[in-house]
Amino acid sequence: MRVSSGVDGFDRLVDGGLPGGRLYVICGPPGSGKTTFSAQFVADGATDGERCLFISMHESRDDLEQDMAGYDFGFAEVLDSGNVTFLDAFSSDGKRFFGMPGERRDLNSISNRITSFVESRDVDRVVIDSTMLLRYYLDDTDDTVMRFLSSLKRTDATTYLISEMTDPSAYADEHYLAHGVIFFHNYMEDDGMRRGVQVVKMRGTDVDTDIHDLRFTDAGLAVGDADATIPQ
Repeated sequence: MRVSSGVDGFDRLVDGGLPGGRLYVICGPPGSGKTTFSAQFVADGATDGERCLFISMHESRDDLEQDMAGYDFGFAEVLDSGNVTFLDAFSSDGKRFFGMPGERRDLNSISNRITSFVESRDVDRVVIDSTMLLRYYLDDTDDTVMRFLSSLKRTDATTYLISEMTDPSAYADEHYLAHGVIFFHNYMEDDGMRRGVQVVKMRGTDVDTDIHDLRFTDAGLAVGDADATIPQ
């Protein structure tokens, strides 16, 4: 099964779409497009009637809705459609779900809460923004994070995990554990900031691993023509 990213031009880099039911790490520096990429992924699924879960520790629902309001992919509409559950980790609902800020919760408790939610509601797409959320609420050990992500991999949902990794050559355990790793690049050139996207890893499908031009448009992120690659 192939799952569309909802981003114009990206699916051709992964042989027509992402293999469904898998875990993908979305990483790159601040301002490179990770959250917009993930919002388009959720909007694409919810528009088609799929059930989606968006967990954030960086922005409230209102803030993210305002951030996406300048695009035409209808993020506000899908949030109101009933197909998307948005969970702000620091809201009252989030605190009941995860516990109070600074309070370490048992790994099994958080894993069971999320996986049970995903499975009981037949959630198709999940976004977790970000790995900082895992480090904040779970024991800060590689083994704990890996066990949590392993539990997510056992669900049927296609999951995006946003990572703050800024060096494409420095890998954490979640990058080895994930089925796919997508990296966003920022470049400073004479005419200003230039952005690119690269599929670093993708199990089970043919992929284009070049760095491709990435731009913000009225419709959201879009990937340039297949031959418009950024020299590595």
